[in-house]
Amino acid sequence: MRKLFYLTFVIIFLFIFKLNFAQQKSPLEISNMDFGINPGDDFFRFANGNWLKNNPVPPDKVRYGAFDELTDLNQIQIKTLIEESAVKNAEKGSDYQKIGDFYLSGMDSVSIELAGIKPIESFIVDINKISDFDELYKYIAYLHTYRINPLFGVYAGQDEKNSEMVIISLYQGGLGLGDRDYYLKDDNRSKEIRSEYKNFIKDMFLLKGDSPELVNKKMNSIFEIETRIANITYSRLDLRDPEKNYNKVKYAELKNICPSFDWDYYFNYIGSGIPEEVDVSQIKFFEGLSEIINSFSIDDWKAYLEWNVIRNTAPYLNSDFVNRHFDFYGKFISGQKEMKLRWRRVIETVNSSVSEIIGKIYVEKYFSPEAKQRVYNLVLDLKSALKKRIEDLKWMSPPTKEKAIEKLDKMAIRVGYPNKWRDYSGLEITRDSYLQNILRANNFNFKFNISKAGKPVDKELWGMSPQTVNAYYSPTLNAITFPAGILQPPFFFENGDDAVNYGGIGVVIGHEMTHGFDDQGRKYDANGNLNDWWTIEDANKYKEMTSILVTQFNNFVINDSLYVDGELTLGENISDLGGVTIALNAVKEAWKRNPPPEKIDGFTPLQRFFLSYAQIWRSNIRDKELMRRLKEDVHSPAIARVNGIVYNIPEFYEAFNIKPSDKRYIKPELRAVIW
Repeated sequence: MRKLFYLTFVIIFLFIFKLNFAQQKSPLEISNMDFGINPGDDFFRFANGNWLKNNPVPPDKVRYGAFDELTDLNQIQIKTLIEESAVKNAEKGSDYQKIGDFYLSGMDSVSIELAGIKPIESFIVDINKISDFDELYKYIAYLHTYRINPLFGVYAGQDEKNSEMVIISLYQGGLGLGDRDYYLKDDNRSKEIRSEYKNFIKDMFLLKGDSPELVNKKMNSIFEIETRIANITYSRLDLRDPEKNYNKVKYAELKNICPSFDWDYYFNYIGSGIPEEVDVSQIKFFEGLSEIINSFSIDDWKAYLEWNVIRNTAPYLNSDFVNRHFDFYGKFISGQKEMKLRWRRVIETVNSSVSEIIGKIYVEKYFSPEAKQRVYNLVLDLKSALKKRIEDLKWMSPPTKEKAIEKLDKMAIRVGYPNKWRDYSGLEITRDSYLQNILRANNFNFKFNISKAGKPVDKELWGMSPQTVNAYYSPTLNAITFPAGILQPPFFFENGDDAVNYGGIGVVIGHEMTHGFDDQGRKYDANGNLNDWWTIEDANKYKEMTSILVTQFNNFVINDSLYVDGELTLGENISDLGGVTIALNAVKEAWKRNPPPEKIDGFTPLQRFFLSYAQIWRSNIRDKELMRRLKEDVHSPAIARVNGIVYNIPEFYEAFNIKPSDKRYIKPELRAVIW
């Protein structure tokens, strides 16, 4: 008995010691580093080499890094909240009932398997009843209200040249592949994707129950329609230019731009009423749409509508549809080995459908007022540092500086969670059907968005949920937002040293601030209006300096043969460079107020700052996903976000004694310096 007592005591002591040690350990993860690599040759691998070796991409992921680690933790936290809600026997219509029943309906795999294709049979029946173009247009409007978007999409957003008001915007869409170039380019990967996409279409219609002959006919119609749409679709580079994508017209002019479509019925049906003005975002796309509509038969369009319904709902049907959808988009396109566990997939869906219900409960449990205040103070430090940088710029003239500082001063700061929460009382959720819950939520969220058209902007609304592991800058609001989800390790340590926090969340803050002054964000003024406030001379100087980054990233090689697109990623690269520069200046001021120890874990404060920055970007990625992102993503790959930035920073050379003989050394006159 005495031995058992002592054994129990030792176990408890060791557990408490281990827990206490875990809480006390340094936030900078030294074990992740590879000291066999010269920081002047490859700082990304110097900071993360051992982590990269020991953390291959899990089979259910296409990429794995710090963001994914924190997202996984968040999902477990959210799962706990939802499962607690599911067992509460909450009152019908309450927030707890909605998220609990939504989750349980998604986890009810037995009912989903038994239902088969029944959840979408009503769509298929209605589509097959379409007999003319009038009925076709009406059904497109119907699908749009459920966020199934054949041909194009619609939303109510800020008028980019009258940012106090909300306007109806139309935008290009209608493609099943992630980029128009997959339809148009003749490189081997694009050809391979086209071939597999055709097989995917055929297999899904066979699962639906169509005959092989009919399946081939439908596939040919769908692929021809989408290829025609791809030919009028703006490139991703064009989509980055806000001036090219703002085309406000009178309603009568829209009818001239795209006369084939029944716009009167459309806007009345979706709930906006006939608008006085519309932002036809990609005007050449809509000019070309009329000709495409008239080039195909009703049967062709019916096949295309069926495909849009099947493709958008397949992940929520029985396992045959789920698996085939995953085989194409997950395995073939991105290289993912295994599907995520059902509970993770359901959590993602519930989280995106009723995000602020979960967010409200999430912040109550996982986000402290103290953390919010420390981050807010940190943002103020970054703002002050950027203001000083602007004041000291030698290349910018006084008139432009004045406008830049005005914009920075007016930039709103939003930390943790919104000041008011959305009302979901009008949304019905039951345990009966997972897909019906998704469709009802889609319809509810669509109507909520469209209801804002023609009204003043509600600046209290957020575009990202509090539990999201991300952050953003809104150029039309001139606001930076940092949700609670990202305000955790490894980005933010509530009790961490300044070097680590400024190198982590501080750089994220500086990054989002700099988006207000990147190559596209700079085109918006202090009030969020698309309005050129630069002198011509300053704008030209700015373009000259940013061209250095374009060249550097165009020459950034990954896996020996793949290159970053310096034009496509320019905005993010400017913001990464600005984020590091501004955070570094801010932490220097913080060190004056609160002098740091000479070394922690054997590293100086300056070294810890850069190591923290590099470690938040630790990440492994599958080859196919890397290829996809290099074509589709405006962000550079993780290795480029570190190595493409730090070698432009003078203090980095000082911190790690980088020499001209080191592989990534850049001569001072060739370094990029912007903000």
